[in-house]
Amino acid sequence: MTLSVLFFVLVGAVCLAAAVGVVISRQPVHSALFMLVNFASLAVLYITLDAQFLAAAQIIIYAGGIVILILFVIILIGHETDDFKAGHRLWSRYVGLGLGLIMLGSLVFNVVETFDGADPNAVAIQGGVPEVVGMALFTEYLLPFELVSILLLVALIGALVLARKPGMKS
Repeated sequence: MTLSVLFFVLVGAVCLAAAVGVVISRQPVHSALFMLVNFASLAVLYITLDAQFLAAAQIIIYAGGIVILILFVIILIGHETDDFKAGHRLWSRYVGLGLGLIMLGSLVFNVVETFDGADPNAVAIQGGVPEVVGMALFTEYLLPFELVSILLLVALIGALVLARKPGMKS
């Protein structure tokens, strides 16, 4: 195993450990900090794949903007720890497991489909050239791009509903 492959595996392990830390952490601030480590290690992985633009976007947008926004929301709104009784909300585990399996299946399907066909702009997209990535996002991937924006809007509305204190009028 070469040194570059070993470095890639080590950074990938840090990325995976940070992702697990996001999910299993009981403190929201710790979860947000694990997310910051995850985003930074993803940027390092992008650099090892010669995608410097994507690494810079990862740091500037996600690590610099999104995580800081999440930390401000946690600090300003505060958090209450809910210790659920055994058996309470048991259905949510099954729903989460089902959605995770659907996501894993779609990921496997997309990876297999990617290896079947070769894209002529694959070298440019792999390097993260901004013009090619922008053209691909707003032509070929316009519908998924807009669906993600709708998903983020729904998540924002859901967060506002969950953060609302009882007795507040809408």
